Amino acid sequence: MKFIVWLIRVLVFVLLLVLALANTQTTTLNFLAGYFWQAPLILIGLAFFVVGLLAGLVSALPAMFRLRMENGRLKRELRVAREAPVAVQEPPMPPLI
Repeated sequence: MKFIVWLIRVLVFVLLLVLALANTQTTTLNFLAGYFWQAPLILIGLAFFVVGLLAGLVSALPAMFRLRMENGRLKRELRVAREAPVAVQEPPMPPLI
C-alpha cells in the first residue's frame, strides 16, 4: 500500500514539474491603479497558491486554538476525576417489617 501511495506522489510531482516547465513564458498581471507584475506564469500560479495556503491557515487558527483549550480543560477534568476517591454506593437496604 505504501508503494502505491509513493507512486502516486511521484506521478503528481512529475506532472507538476512538466506543467511548470511548459509554462515558463512571461505573463503580465495587471493590478489596480496601473500597477503590473511581469513574471513566468508558473511563478504567478505558485504565488497565488501560497497566498491561498496562508489564508486558509490563518482562517483555521481560531478553531485550532479553541480546540486546544478545550482539550486541555478536558485533560484537567479527567486528571481530577481519576485522582478523586471513588465512593462505592451500596444498594439500599430492604424495608424492615
